[in-house]
Amino acid sequence: MKELIKQIMLSASTFLNTEQIKKLEIVLKQKLSKIDNTKSIENIDLTAKFIEAKKIEGCSLKTLHYYETSIKQMLYYVDKKPEDITTDDLRLYLSNYHEVHNASHTTVDNLRRIYSSFFAWLEDEDYIIKSPVRRIHKVRTERNIKETYSDENLEILRDYNLTSRDVAITDMLASTGMRIGEMVLLNRDDIDFNERECVVFGKGSKERVVYFDARTKIHLLNYLESRVDDNPALFVSLKYPHKRLTISGIEVRLRKNGQKLGIAKVHPHKFRRTLATKAIDKGMPIEQLQQLLGHKRIDTTLQYAMVKQSNVKLAHRKYIG
Repeated sequence: MKELIKQIMLSASTFLNTEQIKKLEIVLKQKLSKIDNTKSIENIDLTAKFIEAKKIEGCSLKTLHYYETSIKQMLYYVDKKPEDITTDDLRLYLSNYHEVHNASHTTVDNLRRIYSSFFAWLEDEDYIIKSPVRRIHKVRTERNIKETYSDENLEILRDYNLTSRDVAITDMLASTGMRIGEMVLLNRDDIDFNERECVVFGKGSKERVVYFDARTKIHLLNYLESRVDDNPALFVSLKYPHKRLTISGIEVRLRKNGQKLGIAKVHPHKFRRTLATKAIDKGMPIEQLQQLLGHKRIDTTLQYAMVKQSNVKLAHRKYIG
């Protein structure tokens, strides 16, 4: 495979400049890695062992796949045994990845964190002496202020000629702040209407309790009473055979409702961000919000909460003068 890449590079050098040749090499290595069967068995074994370790920690299949793909691509490109990979090797790889893929700083930092976890595990397991990622610092990422729903938009989504199911979905997302992936797993029996709460399974199969308000209770009961099916799922399709709704199904439905009502960028995660922002805005302690949202790290919670500038001004006058 290396010889093939060299021949392609040599042929391309007649009409590509040095910078273009470098980019071509990166792309060839990444794409051909998927069909190359000559990779080191040792590298493959170590990657597989690491993935097994992360699986035991409770990582989702989606996360495990992202870890495995990212590590294998890096190992193929660097073309060294893990114990021989240096900090400079990884810096060069991340720099080239950022340039060739036009990747955001957030994506590059996600890769850095994956490699940090991988090499830290290798160090803990005594496969290497010291992780080469230790000297690669966190990538500064852009902090865009993401949109939240206004009170008016939420009222329109609830009350403007929608099905009882869609109103219940909107209320559940808006009042609980649960993830869409958590909501689609809920069954009717999971809902405690007396306490206005339910247990959801979050990331890493961790259970937590979420709570909903009185309006959500009423709309949810109205929806359930209108159903004629016997599917145990909390939310199902409107038409026979009334199957459990999927993540994509709800995303499409919400987007169409938003377009119909003239509300831009309607999607499930925006409800979660709106709840977090409102909670912080009204003085909810960040540790309690972290528990409510099911975040492992408090830094993640802080990223969700966009504090209003007007409240910062009021706080300054209150505490500072």
